[in-house]
Amino acid sequence: MFQIVNKKMLNNTVCEMDVLAPMVAKKARAGQFIILRVDEGGERIPLTVAGCDENEGLVKIIFQIVGSTTEKLNQKNVGDSISDFVGPLGNPTEIENVKNACVVGGGVGCAIAMPVARALKNSGANVTSVIGFRSKDIVILEDEFKEISNNFYLTTDDGTYGEQGNVCVPLERLLASGTKFDKIYAIGPLIMMKFVVATAKKYNIPCIVSMNPIMIDGTGMCGCCRLSVNGKMKFACVDGPDFDGYGVDFDEAMWRNNMYKEFEAKKREETCNLFKKEVR
Repeated sequence: MFQIVNKKMLNNTVCEMDVLAPMVAKKARAGQFIILRVDEGGERIPLTVAGCDENEGLVKIIFQIVGSTTEKLNQKNVGDSISDFVGPLGNPTEIENVKNACVVGGGVGCAIAMPVARALKNSGANVTSVIGFRSKDIVILEDEFKEISNNFYLTTDDGTYGEQGNVCVPLERLLASGTKFDKIYAIGPLIMMKFVVATAKKYNIPCIVSMNPIMIDGTGMCGCCRLSVNGKMKFACVDGPDFDGYGVDFDEAMWRNNMYKEFEAKKREETCNLFKKEVR
């Protein structure tokens, strides 16, 4: 069992937890993920390692409450335990020989982008961070990004905070002005990453994307996380989660990602109703 040591809501639907998992904390690197089960017999879900404290043995996870399992996880409080917490899985983000990087995060994807930006900063790279949200009320990790960024830009779709527009607005402006990046790292909704890649391609800047498709075992056996990259089938869990954005078939990935949305919404509603009955 893995104890929850800290819990904090970052906005109305995004929760941050520190979980006591010393062996994972010792080995995990930016870009990797864990797979957890809230309770025995529960669903297995992947969550990115948002940070580690090796001395305390803590692993930080950040998740959006969108389905039954994340709803169950959110019902856990400090002192409670999680049944299974396996990792680190996947390959760490490659940051070697990158001196000038741009990290682009969208929505809850900023939870993945933030440790990548921190790793780049700690390696000595100059880091420009561009993060985007639909509106002010769902902004997360702003202070953390400011702390680890040489240059920082925040956008909202509706203009209620920061610069109005999506993340491609400041990114395009930077590239058009002649700013050169060794690599762009894009992490967020699939449609966002698709357009960041298109923007990067116009200026011939390498663009790495972090893919988070449906996943069960995290070891390449179930095949659920398959993607098409440069016309070949890849598994996000063992071949990724990072891929060359130029080669990813985003349209196929979006189609697969939407297959279970209605099912997830229904299961979450059932879970919420169950918790309400228990409270009564």
